[in-house]
Amino acid sequence: MTELFPPTLPVLNDMRRTADGRAWLAGLPALVETMRERWQLRFGAPYHGGSCSWVAPVERADGTTAVLKLTWPHPEARTEGAALALWDGNGAVRVYERDAALYALLLERCEPGTELGRAEDIPADDRLLLATDVLRRLWSADTERARALGVGSVRGVAAEWADLADQRADRDWPAELDAGLFRLGSRLLRDLPGSAQREVLVHGDFNPGNLLSARRAPWLAIDAKPMTGDPAFELWPLLEQVDDPFAHPDPHHVLRHRTALVAEALDEDPARIRAWSVARHVEYVLWSVEEDEDLGRSVQMMRQARILADVAEL
Repeated sequence: MTELFPPTLPVLNDMRRTADGRAWLAGLPALVETMRERWQLRFGAPYHGGSCSWVAPVERADGTTAVLKLTWPHPEARTEGAALALWDGNGAVRVYERDAALYALLLERCEPGTELGRAEDIPADDRLLLATDVLRRLWSADTERARALGVGSVRGVAAEWADLADQRADRDWPAELDAGLFRLGSRLLRDLPGSAQREVLVHGDFNPGNLLSARRAPWLAIDAKPMTGDPAFELWPLLEQVDDPFAHPDPHHVLRHRTALVAEALDEDPARIRAWSVARHVEYVLWSVEEDEDLGRSVQMMRQARILADVAEL
């Protein structure tokens, strides 16, 4: 019999860290059984990935393949199913069934399912352009309809991050940590959403690990954290993770080139993409400084943020 809850499954360990997570885990076996019966599923071994979702390949009663995703209830996941239904397979996996109250999704399975970030036989620039093809499709969705479905906004999320950046800036940090970048990040997070020339339905976590190879389309997006807002918000995780730009001998050149490349492909302003890259990289540090005991990783990330700020001429 397939083991559905192996002790090494990341979600089982990560969710045990909080009371809410432990409560959700306690009900997870019953929830899996509920969805098995309701949607008539046969299970394969769950995927070993993700920190707040239990995800497994399944077979439906008619023999078609799918994926069952059960997520710990939290705001970022609240409208994932609604956005997927709105995209209706155009750039993202299709949703076959959903129960918003239970945070349960029955999704199209991508096969062979290779992550774009692991497709190392494809040059980084080519992978970036493949990803922009997906973004153009995702951004074509009806933004007003997304808002009506309750999808949140980049503006709202960025304002929360800006408040946090202000709090971090007011603390007494070692000289090695360029705390002035918290102020810059706060300013950008407040200013950029309001100066956008257009708003789209953004994926919200568009990194190369969330793009999978498929038979129906070359690449499909998964694991959306949808919002409406400035499309330039979307690009930094992709640019950072397609490979490490800071590991190159001249990261300034690499970052200028890549931001220009995706800007041209998407008909976006490279200056906005660069400014958002600064803001979002600083946002990473907001959380890092709370978990980084010796601040070594946070100092390194702030140095990277300074490189991004130089590229953005900020």
